[in-house]
Amino acid sequence: MPQKSTYTAKDIQVLEGLEPVRRRPGMFIGSTDARGFHHLLTEIVDNSVDEALAGQATEIWVVIHKDGSVTVEDNGRGIPVEKHKSGVSALELIMTKLHAGGKFDEGAYKVSGGLHGVGASVVNALSDWLEVEVFRDGASFKQTYKAGVPQGPVKKTGASNKTGTKTTFFPSKETFSEQVWNPKTIEDSIRNRAYLIAGLTFNLTYESAGITKTFYFEGGIKSLVAHLNKDKKAITDVIYFSKENGDIAEEVALQYNDGISENVESFVNVIKTVDGGTHLTGFRMGLTRSIIDYARKSGVAKEVVDQLSGEDTREGLTAAIFVKIPTNKIQFESQTKAKLNNPEVQGFVAQAVKEQLDIYFEENPNDARRIIEKITLAAKARLAARAAKDAVLRKGALEGSSLPGKLADCQEKDAQNSELFIVEGVSAGGSAKQGRDRKFQAVLPLGGKILNTERAHLDKIVKFEVLKDLIIALGAGIGETLNPEKLRYHRVIIMTDADVDGEHIATLLLTFFYRHIPQLIERGYLYLAMPPLYKVQIGKDIYYAYSDNEKNDIVKKYGNGKVTIQRYKGLGEMNPEQLRETTMDPAHRTLKQINIEDAAEVDRIFSMLMGEEVSQRKKFIQSRAKMATLDI
Repeated sequence: MPQKSTYTAKDIQVLEGLEPVRRRPGMFIGSTDARGFHHLLTEIVDNSVDEALAGQATEIWVVIHKDGSVTVEDNGRGIPVEKHKSGVSALELIMTKLHAGGKFDEGAYKVSGGLHGVGASVVNALSDWLEVEVFRDGASFKQTYKAGVPQGPVKKTGASNKTGTKTTFFPSKETFSEQVWNPKTIEDSIRNRAYLIAGLTFNLTYESAGITKTFYFEGGIKSLVAHLNKDKKAITDVIYFSKENGDIAEEVALQYNDGISENVESFVNVIKTVDGGTHLTGFRMGLTRSIIDYARKSGVAKEVVDQLSGEDTREGLTAAIFVKIPTNKIQFESQTKAKLNNPEVQGFVAQAVKEQLDIYFEENPNDARRIIEKITLAAKARLAARAAKDAVLRKGALEGSSLPGKLADCQEKDAQNSELFIVEGVSAGGSAKQGRDRKFQAVLPLGGKILNTERAHLDKIVKFEVLKDLIIALGAGIGETLNPEKLRYHRVIIMTDADVDGEHIATLLLTFFYRHIPQLIERGYLYLAMPPLYKVQIGKDIYYAYSDNEKNDIVKKYGNGKVTIQRYKGLGEMNPEQLRETTMDPAHRTLKQINIEDAAEVDRIFSMLMGEEVSQRKKFIQSRAKMATLDI
């Protein structure tokens, strides 16, 4: 994709002003929580990444300063500083006007992550202060801003023999109440970009710790797939292919493992599309067609070949899809770029994947046979699960017409106002049933062990009594019958003892939900209850403490009279009134909402902790043993 190397004020276009950003930041960065806070850094980093995509930068530096400000610098061409036709410098225009940038045609940037020219100006508007230094034309230039307002014109600050742009900003305290840079979030974002662009080096420095980390990968998305699969047992090599057709280029890397879950990451112009889009749909179409065609031709899956589904072909699949599209033609769902909408990309990717996989299977019959054998087992398990549901569950049970006897249901029929407590043990279940508000709170006690569903197929799951009761109580079905709209509760609360056994049960339940009903998590319906660890009685006054530190603070603050401390070993030790007051009453309880910040990392952790590979799990536990507390 040839593109011109010049980048001047003539490439900058103005579409409209900046005022709405500080008033409604969510429209531009998605939210004002931790995700939106980190999105500011992503926008500035991606401006530098775009220089690398244009072949003009080879290195990017990111510095997290002690005061919470951040610096991003690249060795690209440097933002133009000469006067634009609008009357101000091109630099000021880019930093203070929405829809001003060099990405509206194929001049300065043919392919880029930024589209609308709002990235830098939005970060500027949502920063208490921001400073830009530009190095180009043998000189250095600087301009500073407060809340997006220039504090003077662009000034030449001296001679310089380097080129590039250096941006330092401090996020707005008014917009972002919690200002904590999460190293993992930052490193995952940078690592993904380093995987995608060969020859690009990232240097990430944490000033307070005096640590610098470097990210550089020769293998591109092949290295990314290998990284995603590192805690799993692969059954094929990493399969890689690429294709370019006029304006669109695609790269695909994939590998199958012996697990049952799918882990696919998709990117457009180095932007991670967390909600997928037409490129992901095209990939899945091409993959399914190629595998099923080969299965028919090879005869390996002749027992089930006519019943194979796309779901079967993706069992145990890890893949990365990376497409590049001209900036002026790309269509994202919103400025946060979570989903690609270009319809022409779907057909291109589907055809390319089908053609290239067909060739790979012909040239690598051993890998092809292993994949076909894998998906044949998946199909048989899916069909067995369907038969098991018919045999084990009464007709209509998964739709909620016949609820399990252990469930104490609520009176409320509106799922939005209903909540289900999944409670460990019969004793705690009895207390919870007595302590609940019957109007909107349901209770399902768990009896016996819970199946580890990390590698369990549906046929085994629906026969397992505890999980069968849970599936029926939720009412949404599972597998092919899963319909999130039929969930009977919009708050599903795991309530287990505050000890090692309780945490193990909670982990098993989390594994089940993440692997088999992930929509519950994606929609924000899953929670962990936080029961107190201690009851502290001082005279006639009673306090509840949720940690050792909180217990000590209570004793220190109120401990003038006789102090009695009770350590709760389990929920069953609480009477119904105590359980209601501390853990179930919305006015006093503490709930921890379960969400997925990084699907790839969550997938890796579950595979490591709940899978069959012992060495990685042992290493993980030993490296964190100093943080463990034994409840003896």
